[in-house]
Amino acid sequence: MLPLLPTTVVGSFPQPEWLVDRAALLSGGVPRVPKPTLWRVPEDLREEAHDDATRLVVRDMERAGVDIVSDGEVRRESYFAWLAPALTGLDVTKPGTAIARTGRPTPVPRAVGPITRPKPVLARHTRFLRGETDHPIKITVPGPFTLTALTHNEYYPDAPSLALAYAAVVNEELRDLKAAGADFVQLDEPYLQAWPDRAREYGVAAIDRALEGIDGPTVVHLCFGYAHTVRDKPSGYSYLPELERCRATHVSIEAARSSDRSHPRRSSWASWTWATRASRRRRPWRVESGRRSRTCRPIASCRRPTAA
Repeated sequence: MLPLLPTTVVGSFPQPEWLVDRAALLSGGVPRVPKPTLWRVPEDLREEAHDDATRLVVRDMERAGVDIVSDGEVRRESYFAWLAPALTGLDVTKPGTAIARTGRPTPVPRAVGPITRPKPVLARHTRFLRGETDHPIKITVPGPFTLTALTHNEYYPDAPSLALAYAAVVNEELRDLKAAGADFVQLDEPYLQAWPDRAREYGVAAIDRALEGIDGPTVVHLCFGYAHTVRDKPSGYSYLPELERCRATHVSIEAARSSDRSHPRRSSWASWTWATRASRRRRPWRVESGRRSRTCRPIASCRRPTAA
């Protein structure tokens, strides 16, 4: 049974130097399409190396007292880039271009046909994590709105249609994650904050389709972007109250404000979660610790480095 205020991580965890070329990762920006040259381990040994790195993450989280553990996303080049290669209808070998939240163009998948998911993507990884810990586990997946924001659309009539197509395959994946043993599932939706006007148009509809029929705790996560690439953060969220009416049982947000130099925690990266109206009769739970952060502390004294 979980404590009254259980702790978890947003999702990711530092990848060991023997696994990933960190300098190349930081210099190239957040990958939106596969970038296998980031891995230090040959492809034929990579899955075994990913398993070993996951074991280290789980042990670290258990020693730190984290109640709801993740696999640290150590198998991923980014939170985003792993899904598109597993779907049909997307071309990642000849990427298109989208404007990132930093305002710079970035290579992204091109939608060139109907988007479908031929087979489960993370089910095997979820079963592995389930076998490594007795703690409740959480798996994260990029949400349909953010997937749409970072896709060059050459097939669907408009962005809402593309978002609903993504939502359908995300829903299929979440169902398989639950069947594989995931206790918590989370949609990473940073572009709800980056593109609030478009989010108001079709963000909740896409999220609701992605979470349709998914039992148990479901989380939508928003943030201001990776601290390494987004230096100046706004003082508040441009899109947040709208999520009160979505299907998700919880919403997770980054609480750091690095652009506010007078803020006592401007060098920290904390995150907290509250229950939405959809789960008012459930007990709210809180989450802290940011992407690539190393430790977990009580929410009242959480301080985090801004390095990615």
